[in-house]
Amino acid sequence: MTDPNAIDAAKASARRAALAARKAAHGAGLDGAAQAHLRAALAGFAGAVLAGYMPIRTEIDPLPVMATHDGPVGVPVITGPGQPLVFHSWTPGCAMVAGPFGAQVPAEPAPLTPRVLIVPLVGFDARGTRLGYGGGFYDRTLAALRAAGPVTALGFAFAAQEMPALPVDAFDQRLDGVVTEQGARFFCG
Repeated sequence: MTDPNAIDAAKASARRAALAARKAAHGAGLDGAAQAHLRAALAGFAGAVLAGYMPIRTEIDPLPVMATHDGPVGVPVITGPGQPLVFHSWTPGCAMVAGPFGAQVPAEPAPLTPRVLIVPLVGFDARGTRLGYGGGFYDRTLAALRAAGPVTALGFAFAAQEMPALPVDAFDQRLDGVVTEQGARFFCG
């Protein structure tokens, strides 16, 4: 599929299906098992700068894992349309303010550069393709971080968010792994 309009339409359709699946899984008591698998997947990254996210809508909650990470933790901040994300230091209980799209961001900006990211998503497939909300923020961010050195990007989702092969654009950045309530799965190349 190379027609950009066809890819956009296919992504929109997949996004609707994945959001419905995520909504159905949200609140079903699956977060705890997923968090245990995420904690295990991150065990080898003690001391590394970790970026998580402040969950919005029906996103699975990474906060308990972020709170116990042995190393600095940041959360994404949107600086503007078409820009990569920046990350500001976060600790449990730090002062937060409303950011774009309803996500909370630290009130006191303290930039950091993550080497490991817990990435929110709408859907994913068995190849490590990630489907987000359509703004391209994580694609731009991962491309920039990867150009500067090794980065590990772990999608965090409910297993129900796995879709058949998702459409891919030239700028889409694949995940290194996905963690769900069923466990962690890592992707090669």
